[in-house]
This record gives sequence, C-alpha cells and structure tokens, in this order.
Amino acid sequence: MSQADRRHFLKSLSGAALLGAVGVPLSARAASLIKPDAQSALIVVDVQNCFVTGGTLPVPKGEEVVPVINKIAAAFDNVVITQDWHTPGHASFASSYPGKKPFETTKLSYGTQVLWPDHCVQGTEDAQLVKDLSIPKAQVIIRKGFHEHVDSYSAFEEADRKTLTGLGGYLKERGIKKVFVTGLATDFCVAWTALDARKAGFEVYVIEDAARGIDLNGSLAAAWKTMAAKGVKRIQSSDIALS
Repeated sequence: MSQADRRHFLKSLSGAALLGAVGVPLSARAASLIKPDAQSALIVVDVQNCFVTGGTLPVPKGEEVVPVINKIAAAFDNVVITQDWHTPGHASFASSYPGKKPFETTKLSYGTQVLWPDHCVQGTEDAQLVKDLSIPKAQVIIRKGFHEHVDSYSAFEEADRKTLTGLGGYLKERGIKKVFVTGLATDFCVAWTALDARKAGFEVYVIEDAARGIDLNGSLAAAWKTMAAKGVKRIQSSDIALS
C-alpha cells in the first residue's frame, strides 16, 4: 500500500469512528439521548427477592434488571422504589381459596383476580429488596398490596381503581412531569404503573431492558400493545444520557 493509499485508508477509518453502529454520527446520537432533569423521576418497581430466581414468584431472568437499574439510577435526582407488601392469607393468594391453584382466577369485588403463589409477605426475606440493588438517591418507598382484600399492581392505584397510594400527588408536588418506569414484572406491575402514570398526566417511558415480564398467556405482548396505545414510550437504557 502506497503512502497516499495509507492516508486515504486512515482517513476513512477516522470517519467511520465518528459513526454509530447504524451509521448515525456520534454527535447526533448524543444529541438524541434523553437527559433526565429536575422534572424527571425514575420508578423502580418491585425488585424484590420474591420476583427473582429463588423467590416465591420468580420472573424469568428478573435479576438481570439489577445492574441496568443501578447504572441508570445515577442519572436521576428523583427516584421512587415500590415494594409488594402482602398480608398473610392475602386475597390474591391461591392458597386462600380451597381447591384453587396458582395462576387460576377468581372474582373479587373489583373484578377478575389472578391468583398467585404466596409471595412478598410482609416482613419476610422474600419481600425484601434484592440486596445488590444500589440506589442511594431513592427518596421514597411505596408499599402496595398491604390491604388484605385488594391486590395492587400499580404504584399509583390499587386494583379496586379507587384507593390511591399518594404517589401521583407526591410527584406533582415535586414538579415531576416525566416518569421512567423499570422493574418487575413488565406485563403486570410495570405496565399498570406506566398506564396509571399516563392517566395522571405524566409523560411516561418504560425502559425495556431494565424490566422483565412473566408473559402469562400472551400477557407481555398485550401489555406492550396497550401501553403503546395509551402513549407510553418504549425505550432502552442506552437511550438515557448517563452524564
């Protein structure tokens, strides 16, 4: 290769280095990243021992969200954590109904209830946050599902669609306009939280790789479809500006 050819080759390499994996200039890619600001809040949903491998209601690969959430949480000044917190003998437990098995349904006063294995019982190790979750800037923990006769998937409302957790008011008092939802499980508590956040008037993002789903009878695809129809934005952790 001649000296002129080498110069041309090196010049072409330097140009390629300025392009992203899909041919987008890195400067443009950086400009398109979402930068969390004072009006942004991260919601970390139910990253608890019961929902990861070894727990009583494990979400497949649920523990994989932990390092992703830890990484992006540093970019947020406002962080809320939720914690499933059931009474023994809770109305959502299959064991509360003779002859019923987990993942069957029953009718409660507020509608059809999926019946779950006993999980996240108050005060147990199973209900604790995963020990590797590291979010020092979290200001609030919202505990849900602690009323014996009502389940609670959403961080904003219980399943009766009447009882509020107070999270909406808290966020609005702090001037939050945008919420970014992560955690477990995508098709249940994450989706319900995202949908209720939209209903409350927030701009809502679900960070897909910072969440994992159960996918019960097609529930994961259905959840994404419903969220998209309501204006929830589906992004990846790589879409967040970390500094």
